[in-house]
Amino acid sequence: MRAESGGGRPGRSRRFQLTRDTARPEGGGRAAPGDAPAPARQWPLLTVLGVTGLGLLVVSLDAFRVGTLLIGLAMVGGAVLRWALPSVGMLAVRSRFTDMITYGGLGAAILLLSLMAQPHPWLKIPFLEDVLHFTV
Repeated sequence: MRAESGGGRPGRSRRFQLTRDTARPEGGGRAAPGDAPAPARQWPLLTVLGVTGLGLLVVSLDAFRVGTLLIGLAMVGGAVLRWALPSVGMLAVRSRFTDMITYGGLGAAILLLSLMAQPHPWLKIPFLEDVLHFTV
């Protein structure tokens, strides 16, 4: 037996006393009833992943701007799904607010960068053009 300091139960470590288990994120329940097949229960995540995969396929077929727009729209769509639906399955990773900010922010950044990509940008914002030129 281990010697305990502090009067805890014998044989138990005092490490990790505050964390007893990991809570499921709010909205992390199934997006469809439990008797539905697995893809139907996770349709929000599969939708975001499918549109992202389609965007990557379009990028690989040499349509960079359209493909990255699809990827950005998939991320913004994930933020909208996280906001609108009470249960989104595995699309829920953190709290609802954090997921919405993360998905929406990354999606908006990807959309802005793809609209401003050279040559012949579709969107011209002067101060962002300077930022874009400094990053390249």
